[in-house]
Amino acid sequence: MKKQIAELLSSKIDELSAEEIAGLLEVPPKQDMGDFAFPCFRLAKIYHKAPPLIASDIAASIGEQPFLSQIKTAGGYINFFVNRQEYAKQIISEFRAADSFGASETGKGKTICIDYSSPNVAKNFHIGHLRTTIIGNSLYKIFSKLGYKVVRINHLGDWGTQFGKLIVAYKRWGSKEEVEEKGIQELMDIYVKFHQEAEKDPALEDEAREAFAKMEQGDEEYLAIWQWFREISLKEFMRVYNLLDIDFDAYTGESFYRNMTKNVVDVLTEKGLLVESEGALVVRLDDYDMPPCIVAKKDGSSIYATRDLAAILYRKKTYDFDKCLYVTGLEQKLHFAQVFKVIELMGNDYAKDLVHIPYGLVSLKDGKMSSRTGNVIYAEDILKESIGKTSAIIEEKNPDIPEKEEVAKIVGIGAIIFNDLYNQRIKDVVFDWNKLLNFDGETGPYVQYTYARASSVLRKIGDIPEEIDYSLLTDDASLELLKTIERYPDIIVDAASKFEPFIISRYSMDVAHAFNKFYQACQINVSDENLKFARANLVKIARWVIKDSLSLLGMKCPEQM
Repeated sequence: MKKQIAELLSSKIDELSAEEIAGLLEVPPKQDMGDFAFPCFRLAKIYHKAPPLIASDIAASIGEQPFLSQIKTAGGYINFFVNRQEYAKQIISEFRAADSFGASETGKGKTICIDYSSPNVAKNFHIGHLRTTIIGNSLYKIFSKLGYKVVRINHLGDWGTQFGKLIVAYKRWGSKEEVEEKGIQELMDIYVKFHQEAEKDPALEDEAREAFAKMEQGDEEYLAIWQWFREISLKEFMRVYNLLDIDFDAYTGESFYRNMTKNVVDVLTEKGLLVESEGALVVRLDDYDMPPCIVAKKDGSSIYATRDLAAILYRKKTYDFDKCLYVTGLEQKLHFAQVFKVIELMGNDYAKDLVHIPYGLVSLKDGKMSSRTGNVIYAEDILKESIGKTSAIIEEKNPDIPEKEEVAKIVGIGAIIFNDLYNQRIKDVVFDWNKLLNFDGETGPYVQYTYARASSVLRKIGDIPEEIDYSLLTDDASLELLKTIERYPDIIVDAASKFEPFIISRYSMDVAHAFNKFYQACQINVSDENLKFARANLVKIARWVIKDSLSLLGMKCPEQM
């Protein structure tokens, strides 16, 4: 309907395309002001007339239209009232005609790489990594919905001087038995001990650098220890990924690129971009108001930036991406600006297709939780705590529902995901359990409960014929729900273009609100079968949109709550 209005107006306004007009169309704040409004202020400079006069002239030239019931002007606006019966028919027909409503082939033949999650090996998966994992997974689902081939890359932090420190610590104070028994916790303990001892004996730092240099030179003993630590870590990480129902196409961490860093140095040398600075090799970026990008340390070993440069070259060659996205914390903004600029200076025009997607910090409202460590908050702990709290709520409110353990998992994890994605990603996230698990607030459980309510309605009605008397869906509540459903395809495109999953989460809340208003205003399971089946079809569509929109966030919906 919005498209039809835009095309109608474009036939009267030569200076604006239908697409430009569609972008200017507004939804009035009150229903008695119309369903769509076109502001004529932009045309004042073109026609040298007052906007109210322009609005009146255009409205008069339109005449009667089968899909509109009325056209009014107010100030500089043309207000359009849709033919509600025709509108309901159009939206529901469009929904039924789509293989998957909101899906498109926009990205057909295009590839997007997304680098996200990327926890550090030999360290526990903390809630900072939970944010990148949730955001990255949602972007993967959003772009996939638009037809893109999406390559999910987990760039594990599994290389660098810290592993030299860890190996030195293991050889001095660790044991195979302790590591096998305690896993990552033991690796973290001996890593902390290394730093404590290094304060007393600075020579340990040199020993660690030598150990990492041996790793880079292929020392079999050191690489075997490192590989063992990596496998232990991945096993622990997989528990978190399994809870979140998340997978990756590649677990190619920093170590994967260690034999490619020499090529990076060679290319930069060949192009005359490398200079020596205090023994290290750097690319100067003074002309771009950035500090130099260090490519090789004094001892010749690679660093984070070197491996990121190698990764970009490898990904372009392997996947020929149209965009490569990096979902990491805001604190890495400078690092990626430097790396992307170096790629550009190397003569690669695809540097413009590299995008850093930053996000804010995470905290707990009360600063406490039942964690194994005090101030470090582990992702697995917070996910399990959310499931436990949800389980307690279910036991109190609805203990007889089937598969309540699975429901607690779906709702508990969904609450964490929704809370993370409900605001712009750059904003900090606070875990406030009272708010997060509130079934009546702006939360994941509220939207999931709305889905369960719709499912309950449909179970009671049973088989629903698709033939509809569309004149029975012309009330205000039905119209508002239909208008909200209609926005879904545009919402997905908007979320993808801005790399902002919160646009989807806010939309899912809009659908839930519109559905619940409809549910309160329009009795569904009535004796009049035509009315019952017309409304039940609308319930069915709204239920589908809620489930699909939440799936783009990485959430599931329980049939009962």
